Amino acid sequence: MWPTVFDPFKELQDIERRLGAVLHTNKPVQKVETFTPAVNEKVEEKGYHLEIDLPGVKKEDIETSVNDNILTISGERKLEQQEEKDNYTRIESFFGRFERSFKLPSDADVENIEAKFDDGVLKIFIPKKPKAAGKKIEIK
Repeated sequence: MWPTVFDPFKELQDIERRLGAVLHTNKPVQKVETFTPAVNEKVEEKGYHLEIDLPGVKKEDIETSVNDNILTISGERKLEQQEEKDNYTRIESFFGRFERSFKLPSDADVENIEAKFDDGVLKIFIPKKPKAAGKKIEIK
């Protein structure tokens, strides 16, 4: 399985950078932060394990699907940090959509994929299809 990183803001950042250079603006370009969850993969005899780190993401904000042998995990993260001191308040919000896609191997049993979300980690198990036994062909 090879992860495919989807970054919807990369092209917009490139356009903004080029446009700024053409217009000779001294205004600093604001960087758009994207959220790409980290993924751990493990292969064993019975199947494939994925662990996707999704801190600050709620279970109901995660979508998983399989289409044309591609597993897609997408969703939205909304996270706010607030710090208050004597003479100031600072609030940082991190949010945005994310999407990770994985091409499944030919022996993946897509009908029996299991997913569990616990403590900010989405655990997905993709079982391998049982190997077909050889067939003896009768000669007539």
